[in-house]
Amino acid sequence: MTDTNVRIDGDTLRLPGGVAVRFIRTLRLPEKGTHPLPPGLGEFPIRRVADYPDTVPEAWKARGGVMLPVYLREAMWLSFGGTTEPAALQVGVGKVCAVSGKPWSDRLSRKPQNYLVLPRQPWLDGINSGKGTVRQFVAVPLGLGATVEGQVTGEEVWGGVQLQSFALTEPRLAEWRAEERRRGELARAMPQFGGYGAALPMAAPGPQGAVPAPAAAPAGRARRAVAAMGLGVGGSMRQEVYEDDRPLSDWEDRPGGRVFVHLVTPPEWRRITGEAPPPSPVDRAAYTRAGLPWFDYYDEDAEDLAPTDTLEAVKPVGDWLGDDHEPWQAPTPGQVLPLKDAQGKPVEDGDW
Repeated sequence: MTDTNVRIDGDTLRLPGGVAVRFIRTLRLPEKGTHPLPPGLGEFPIRRVADYPDTVPEAWKARGGVMLPVYLREAMWLSFGGTTEPAALQVGVGKVCAVSGKPWSDRLSRKPQNYLVLPRQPWLDGINSGKGTVRQFVAVPLGLGATVEGQVTGEEVWGGVQLQSFALTEPRLAEWRAEERRRGELARAMPQFGGYGAALPMAAPGPQGAVPAPAAAPAGRARRAVAAMGLGVGGSMRQEVYEDDRPLSDWEDRPGGRVFVHLVTPPEWRRITGEAPPPSPVDRAAYTRAGLPWFDYYDEDAEDLAPTDTLEAVKPVGDWLGDDHEPWQAPTPGQVLPLKDAQGKPVEDGDW
């Protein structure tokens, strides 16, 4: 089945309703303590599975979607900057909801809430596992039991990341657009104030912006088995997952678009695509020593979702892969910056 509503635009996934999703490389946090938001170190490249029919596994062709390369124990976050209209977005890790910890569903739910509200939620760095905190997304191979999927379901079948978007119903969307037009008219009628909201600081494109990565050391085609990857969790950071303030009836009953995101090791990325993978992850201690920024984000008008027992109980990948020996140097207070209040080809979707 081909869902022509999901497209790749550069390295951005565009889903119906104006939803934009980018996968951002970042520094891996220590697994102990709670930390500020780490920086964005560039986007993961994304390619359509359908463009590599001779080199991707048969199972991937059946599921369709896209793929991206990720190193063992590399961390990532999802950026929703560029989303243009209100949308509900479900995020699954191995078909376990990253917000509620419940099994993947093609329906929205409020008890517990199993989706993010965009554009209010500007990014998601991990699973909703604590009050006002998340546990960082960290890549691990399937088969060890270290993924969120393995710990919650007892099996590791799917791996990867799953996305599904829901638009507002037509009446609610019409109301929202009318309100946006009124705001635009007000802005044009008040040029002496520089337009509506001109006094507000412009939000960064991600919690971290696009910070250039320090120099790092870089990381051959017959079909064979691919070491599948999924997402486990690493360290904890201060980030809220916002509660929806709309009634569930404001949203469409069925998703407007969905996409399966396969995670592949850098050697397999080279074999499948013929492209060089990105450089290996940045040394986090060197980043901090250089005085580069970390971030704090707070929205005083939004309510944080309470975590579920299921996601609170997920253990970090170090419990399976051993202690994290990469050196850690905490950022100084001056390095933690406050934010906010403080077209492409269609992507094939298959059976999953």
